[in-house]
Amino acid sequence: MARKRPHPHDLLLAAAGWVGGVAVWAVGLNDSYHDLPRALTLIPLTVMACTTVLRRSAPRTALAIGTVTVVVDQTTVPNVATVILFADLIYAAALYAPLRTARRVAPACVVFTILSTVVALSVLRDVKALIVGVFAGLVTLTSAWTGWIIRTHRDEAAAERLRAEQTALLAELDRRSAVEQERARMARELHDVVANHLSAIAIHSTAAMTVAKNDPEATSRALAVIRESSVQGLAEMRRLIGLLRGSGGGETAFAGDHEGAQAAVPRLDSLDAMLARASRSGADNGLEFSLDDRRLNGSGRQLPAPVELAAFRIVQESLTNALKHAAPGMVKVRLVQSTRRLVVAVESPYVPGDGPRAPGAGAGLVGMRERASLLGGSFEAGPRPEESAGPGEGADGKTACWQVRAELPLGDPDGAQGSGRPIHRTT
Repeated sequence: MARKRPHPHDLLLAAAGWVGGVAVWAVGLNDSYHDLPRALTLIPLTVMACTTVLRRSAPRTALAIGTVTVVVDQTTVPNVATVILFADLIYAAALYAPLRTARRVAPACVVFTILSTVVALSVLRDVKALIVGVFAGLVTLTSAWTGWIIRTHRDEAAAERLRAEQTALLAELDRRSAVEQERARMARELHDVVANHLSAIAIHSTAAMTVAKNDPEATSRALAVIRESSVQGLAEMRRLIGLLRGSGGGETAFAGDHEGAQAAVPRLDSLDAMLARASRSGADNGLEFSLDDRRLNGSGRQLPAPVELAAFRIVQESLTNALKHAAPGMVKVRLVQSTRRLVVAVESPYVPGDGPRAPGAGAGLVGMRERASLLGGSFEAGPRPEESAGPGEGADGKTACWQVRAELPLGDPDGAQGSGRPIHRTT
């Protein structure tokens, strides 16, 4: 890019060129083609030196003035310093001029060489005039090609630096995205792991305080559920901490508690144990739980690990919400698997307008929706339409039905379908 002001180095180069030209003139190394005063050589030399100051700030203007000046110099009283400064102007034009102009410098030098040769032959009418053309070609074309080569290398280096900066920026963006995704994943895991057990603890601790004097047996049951939920929550937390540390903590979740260790492994095969715990937690509130498992048992095809984990967590969070909000009745968990997707549905009774039995922040629905979205699936949660929810629901204050439904893609449907025999269990 052209500079608005002369570069300090250009000022030094112009001064050095002018001093060198004066030295050549002083020692008498330049001869005149005509009977002209030798001091006349100082005029083109001075003009060329002043033009050199513009070699970066205005390379096209400098080259135009320099071309006229060197022609005058060579046809009057030649000075080698003037020719050297002219060669530098060609070099500067190829290096600093706009790209469109720089590309034309070399062809212009070829034309200038041809014209110089033709003019020399026509004036001298001697084969020796070819030396003038060779000299003009060497001076101009060498300078132009040198400038263009250096310009190309500089442009390539600048492009490489830009690509390196872009690569570093993309790497930083990827790193930040990975950190944000990992934080979101950890937030979902922590919420799903802790909320289920702490909700049960909150509900039954409240019940224990309420009936502590009047019903010792109910208090004992509540304390048993609190202990079980605490043990399960500790096992889940140890499994998660082990995974974060990379120590395989999920396989040895809680030594000394076999049930806790098994429940800490997030597999759909452990839903029976989860529903049993939920049944014990919700018994005092009139809640019952059933499982309708229509997975392709016996097909020999395992569910992808991310799908199984997401389905397990969605069921776990749905049961937690049922313990907080559901009205007395049956909570139904249904799993339906095809060759392409797994459908997870949880239905629970509720009375519109009732407050929750335990506090919550609403992060559970967000986490379930995120899990389904990350797998390319869909998620819905809300009251079922009145025509499909069963009799007795709605604005009259009777029990309505709340449904959570997620569809999780399984990817490439390889393998046989199997029997698909439904398994119905009620807890």
